[in-house]
Amino acid sequence: MRADRPGAVRHIACAARKESLVITSCDRQYAGIDPLLLEIAGMTANSSPVTPASTQIAPASPLFLRENEIRRGIEMLYFGYSALTRSIDEGLAAQGLGRAHHRALYFISRQPDLAVKDLLRLLAITKQSLGRVLNDLIERGYIETRPGPSDRRQKLLRLSPAGQELEAELFRALREKMAAAYAQAGQGSVTGFWRVLEGLIPDADRSMVFGLRGR
Repeated sequence: MRADRPGAVRHIACAARKESLVITSCDRQYAGIDPLLLEIAGMTANSSPVTPASTQIAPASPLFLRENEIRRGIEMLYFGYSALTRSIDEGLAAQGLGRAHHRALYFISRQPDLAVKDLLRLLAITKQSLGRVLNDLIERGYIETRPGPSDRRQKLLRLSPAGQELEAELFRALREKMAAAYAQAGQGSVTGFWRVLEGLIPDADRSMVFGLRGR
């Protein structure tokens, strides 16, 4: 049975906008830029990006390999990711779905016609767990399957129109959080953040991760 899509959109949109700023107009300086992105960055038509009055994050110590510095990074990674994923929990719950369903939707969106075996590797879960997730999404009409072109036993996955709509709404909520953090940190810090995360990915998995191309 297909879930109520408008309800999901309302839940996700409301959750995503609780902390957003308001833009009333946009002048020539920002002409052609998505107003949502200006809103996320804290810009108005006649202003620069908003700089926080204060920050609780001091620069990393030159002795950044000490235990306290490592623990600090682990804690911020944990709490930052937890806050990010909580921003879509309400929208998922409205559809009777959870975070495992979202991860499947996300990666199938990134690589349409993704083989089940490749999704299994990306998610690093058991076949049984993935089977339950895929069955839920197929039953709700969010995923379509077709046989592989050369091997009919192979199952390829892509999002249905309803699945694309749901994934886009979930991504919008995540994008607002990430874009706000990016805008506050600046380009150099974002690059450093990416490099740290890259260092956490095993060498054997990097080609798989960096091969994600999106639709």
